[in-house]
Amino acid sequence: MITIESGTKFFHKGSVNEVRALHDINLEIAEGEFVTVIGSNGAGKSTLLNGIAGSFFLDTGSISIGEHEVTRWPEYKRARLIARVFQDPLLGTCPSATIEQNLALAMRRGKRRGLRPGVRVRDRSYFRQELEKIGLGLESRLNDRVGLLSGGQRQALTMLMATLIKPEVLLLDEHIAALDPKTAVQILSLTNEIVAAQSLTALMITHNMRHAITFGNRLIMLHQGSIILDISGKQKKELGVEDLLDQFYRAQGEALATDSMLLT
Repeated sequence: MITIESGTKFFHKGSVNEVRALHDINLEIAEGEFVTVIGSNGAGKSTLLNGIAGSFFLDTGSISIGEHEVTRWPEYKRARLIARVFQDPLLGTCPSATIEQNLALAMRRGKRRGLRPGVRVRDRSYFRQELEKIGLGLESRLNDRVGLLSGGQRQALTMLMATLIKPEVLLLDEHIAALDPKTAVQILSLTNEIVAAQSLTALMITHNMRHAITFGNRLIMLHQGSIILDISGKQKKELGVEDLLDQFYRAQGEALATDSMLLT
């Protein structure tokens, strides 16, 4: 589903501030895999997702999504294949538009838009049905402006918008980081349900080791732009936080005492 070959990315190349954000990344993600991505600040996590999304082009290497070789596709073109949920609940929605208008836009992702009503009667019935699954009462607030919603409600709506039309790839860029702990758990649970129900191919960046271990069927750890751990299947299911810290120590040769030392 996703193939990255020899992916390398520099920022400020040739200057005194040159940073190698990705270093010779080789990665294959099968259709339906749910991959959690962890690593310290500056490890290259968001750069990896941005590279897949087309926010910039790789300096060297290639990226394919399914049958499409997308290395030189701009971001707007890749958006036909990729849905994304960001850390900031204010991104991914139009705050001045209503809930139903936002959902109508999401339902037309990648399609031509003609001169017809933005929200049709049959759409409203479908929107209510999908919103009811979230369990936040938004199905009775279709005409409320999205800017009036709480951060958790807005992020739940963004999750629904991202997957209303099944994407080839779902990218979750620390999408619970700005939420309070209780709301974060609710959004993670919703994420897991949606990914499982649609058998989505998903990558989720997290700064929480327990979340990285609990969710998904594969775990990747980045450090200084390189993949230093790639664990899946039974090995991942049996993994604990201390095991993961030990794996990092053995792979990188750096002693770390706590989860927070690695991931914050």
